[in-house]
Formats: sequence, C-alpha cells, structure tokens
Amino acid sequence: MSTLLENHIVELLQERNEKAISLLYENYSDTLYGVAFKVVKDEAIAQDVLQESFVKIWKKADTYDPKKAKLFTWLFRITRNTAIDKLRSAKKKTEKEIQIDVSDVYKLGIDGVDPDCIDMKENLDKIDLKYKTVLEALFFEGMTQQEASDELDIPLGTIKSRLKIGLRELRKIYVEPIILLILIHLIS
Repeated sequence: MSTLLENHIVELLQERNEKAISLLYENYSDTLYGVAFKVVKDEAIAQDVLQESFVKIWKKADTYDPKKAKLFTWLFRITRNTAIDKLRSAKKKTEKEIQIDVSDVYKLGIDGVDPDCIDMKENLDKIDLKYKTVLEALFFEGMTQQEASDELDIPLGTIKSRLKIGLRELRKIYVEPIILLILIHLIS
C-alpha cells in the first residue's frame, strides 16, 4: 500500500470520517481476516473477529499514533488481540459449562420428587426474596442464567451466587422430606 493512501486513511480516521472504514476494509480486510483465522482456526469465528476488530478500530481511531507504529501494525495488533480474546472467552465458557456439569450445586438430589406434593412455591416464600426471585426466574419462568441476569438487571455472577445460596437454603428446608421419601421408596 502506498504511503500516500495510508496517510489519507489515517487522516480520515482521525477526522472520524466513515470513508476511512471502507478504505480500511477494501485494503486490509483480507490480510486481517488471515491474521484472525491463523489464531482462531475457524472461518466463522475469524469473520466475527474481523467485524469486532473493525468496530474496535473505529472506536479507538483517536488513539492511533503514526509516530509509534505503522497503520498496518496497529491494525494487526487490534485484530490479533481480538482473536486471542475470542479464544480465551470460548475457553472460559467451556470451562464454566464443564464446571456446571460436574457441580453438585445444581443437583438438589430430589429426582422423582413432585414439587406440587412438597409445596415448592410455598417453601420458596421461606427464603430471602433475592434468592427466591432468581430461583423463580430460572425454574418457574424457564429463563437461562444470562436471561435472568438481563431481565432482573443483576450481574451474571450475582445470579450464579444467588442460585447457589438459594438452592442451599431450599436444601435445608427439604432435607427431612427427602429423607422421608427415600425411606418410603426403600420400604415399598
């Protein structure tokens, strides 16, 4: 790419002129896609990374300093870092899913117990409102944890904590009935 064109793009970026993005895309998208693909090794994810990178480039346009790096170097770093962040995010998500699968936090141990027979909703009233609200959203309204977080305007981490504590509180309420049901099941 000519220095003249690069300087023109930089000027447009600093002026927040949208033409800069189309020129960047026209002249750098294939190469930046290659950078993203090399890191993530998946075409669809690389496309997402490319799109996210262009959004970041636009938002950070005023931080680019031609004295510190060439335009391509700056673009390369943003794209590469976005790709790495995408991989880390996917890895964390996978690790969390694995933890949920092996965790006993989400398993009350009451398989086969009919909630209507043990007045689940009535017993929910016995626990703190903040835990009750989360449990109702997740179990009675069928929301995912993320949906409950969005709907209740509570951070996802807080949803997870309240779920864990709420289940622990319910476990205390149901210990005797569960033991009784197990004994009845064993006798019959």
